[in-house]
Amino acid sequence: MGKYYIVTLGCQMNKNDSERISGLLNSLGLEITDKPGQADLLLVNTCSVRQHAEDRVFGLVRNWQKLRKDKPNLIVGVTGCMPGRDKDGKLKDKIPGADLFFATQDLVMLPKWIKELNPGLIECTDELSDYLFINPSRQDKAKAFITIQTGCNNFCTYCVVPYARGREKNRPVEEILNEIKNAVAEGCREATLLGQVVNNYKARDPESFQAGNPFKNKDDFAALLWEVNQIEGIERINWTAADPQYFNGHQIEALKLPKQINYLHLPAQSGDDEVLKKMNRKYTREFYIDLMKRIRAARPEIAIGTDLIVGFCGETEEQFQNTLDLYKQCDFDISYHAMYSSRSGTAAAKAFKDDVPQEEKKRRWRAVQDLMEETTYRKNQKYLNQIVSVLVEKCEEGICEGNSSEMKLTQFPGDESLIGRIVEVKVMRPEMWILRGILI
Repeated sequence: MGKYYIVTLGCQMNKNDSERISGLLNSLGLEITDKPGQADLLLVNTCSVRQHAEDRVFGLVRNWQKLRKDKPNLIVGVTGCMPGRDKDGKLKDKIPGADLFFATQDLVMLPKWIKELNPGLIECTDELSDYLFINPSRQDKAKAFITIQTGCNNFCTYCVVPYARGREKNRPVEEILNEIKNAVAEGCREATLLGQVVNNYKARDPESFQAGNPFKNKDDFAALLWEVNQIEGIERINWTAADPQYFNGHQIEALKLPKQINYLHLPAQSGDDEVLKKMNRKYTREFYIDLMKRIRAARPEIAIGTDLIVGFCGETEEQFQNTLDLYKQCDFDISYHAMYSSRSGTAAAKAFKDDVPQEEKKRRWRAVQDLMEETTYRKNQKYLNQIVSVLVEKCEEGICEGNSSEMKLTQFPGDESLIGRIVEVKVMRPEMWILRGILI
């Protein structure tokens, strides 16, 4: 039996895409391996958000060439956002060791290409019309990432997604619900809905919403959340990443649905209006702060995370301080912050000068990091002696761990029989990044 090895870089959507790649390759009779030296097919599913992510791809492919000495028919492939945004072939030219270089949506052609490069590795199969029809092969059966939307129409000036993944395309309601039901049959308890602007979901088949759905004909995303709540076996629902401009009262009301986890990820990117405008983010800091207040009024104990970019083109010290002030006012539980990295082909790379020095970017990143650590530790103290609901993901040497409903990493003594279960844990020692407790 032939073997394949896959490296996944980047976001949860890339992870979901890799699960589909595994599902396809498994159906072709190939077997996954965790040792690249054993593989007949090596794949890297790429991210293009920052230069560092692309540099890793160059290194991986270069190192894999050494394996050709013992396996002359070895196939090396690069997929994901990096090929997706390579419109002029310049990125492909930088990776001469790649036999395959293809965008995610071209995954349906992979069997044909494998057959051409190594005829004896797989049997011929029928071609698929859409890669989203491929049944994902999930290593973690208790959790399922469900892509409900691909691409984006927003064209934030710093972002490569519209170029790498194309324009926004929404999957049918029926197709989404069937995939979740299939995941439940395999043991899924938590479904995470994925989209670049997930809360701007527009149903292609709104007639698939039940007659009793309270959000039907009002907001398709809220209506979809209600439908997923009705699926027996699903106990927790998460979704990412929302765009503030599309949030409305119906979606805020949907946060109260019983299976919605007690966490929301809502990227802010900046706390300064001028910077937000240059980023082509279609909201103001006051709109964002007011939205936070409305969300917390509807669900007071919800944990909220965000994304921030520091050192964007022309960002002054005063504008950066506005971002720190936004952080303090919103009192985030966690931030995924990054130093701005210019990406070729984006509007920012064409229109603005990347003029904030790298050392200054690092200083600003550290300032956000310090604020986050201080805030996270303080906020976590409220969990002392409280009971949290935890989906157990692994157990090693008598210690189990998983995320609480607030997406807080939680550890407690236990055994492997708890993996995949949702249990209650009493928090005895809340730390900055881990809630340590005992099983109830």
